[in-house]
Amino acid sequence: MAVAFSSSRSCVMVAMALFLGLCVGAMPAAVAAGRIDDGLEATWGDGRSSVSPDGEVLTLTLDHTSGSGFRSKNTYLFVRLNLQIKLVPNNSAGTVTTCYLMSEGPWGIHDEIDLEFLGNVTGQPYTLHTNVYTNGTGHKEQQFHLWFDPTSDFHTYSIEWTPRHILILVDGTPVRQFKNHAAQGVPYPSSQPMRLFGSLWDAEDWATQGGRVKTDWSQAPFAAQYRNFTAADASSAAAGAGSGYDQDMDATAQQAMKWARSNYMVYDYCADGKRFPQGAPAECGMP
Repeated sequence: MAVAFSSSRSCVMVAMALFLGLCVGAMPAAVAAGRIDDGLEATWGDGRSSVSPDGEVLTLTLDHTSGSGFRSKNTYLFVRLNLQIKLVPNNSAGTVTTCYLMSEGPWGIHDEIDLEFLGNVTGQPYTLHTNVYTNGTGHKEQQFHLWFDPTSDFHTYSIEWTPRHILILVDGTPVRQFKNHAAQGVPYPSSQPMRLFGSLWDAEDWATQGGRVKTDWSQAPFAAQYRNFTAADASSAAAGAGSGYDQDMDATAQQAMKWARSNYMVYDYCADGKRFPQGAPAECGMP
């Protein structure tokens, strides 16, 4: 599965990614596990997850009986997380690979920052599905196609959750920013610590083309791989210590996000007039 893109555009994005660390704030030293299972632990799947002998790669698998999943050993209240993922190759229709932050309190008031990679038939692009939940309410979906083949190599997916904003980045390119407009009455996750979770599971009833394409179990077991997990404090205290997390994106980062959204965003709840006939949610019109 590969998404065609020009070599000149690729070069522009590589150069842009080199500068984005300066654009979104200098990142402080992250806590990186010597082994990936120093920071992450399998939580379900009955042996369907494994760690490579060198400790660098965590593999999740999915068969007709069950998927598998992991969680971080630590919880976080504001964090910059980076995780490299190699997604399920070939015909991944019906499968969902995830990486998300979620609180562990009562489900009805849970907070969540969601990244789900929806599989597709061979040759068709993956969809990155994102959502933000606060106090049990989400309905803030945005979806993107990726501008590269996410199955041929590892790519870095990042969540920056700060008192200022939630920023989702792909290989250093910001694709979504959800700002803290709590002062204007828009719920924002800011009080419940969250843990990182990841999983590979079957969602053939909805994941691929609205459920029209089902999982091809002759391709099982399916496998997704994770490596290079890092976590850095992004709290107000860290910002005060000069982490840069108290800053907004500069013009270069904003331009990179505009490029990604203009070319690869395929769904935006803010633009869904059928879903919100009385007008888009309040935050959609806020700067």
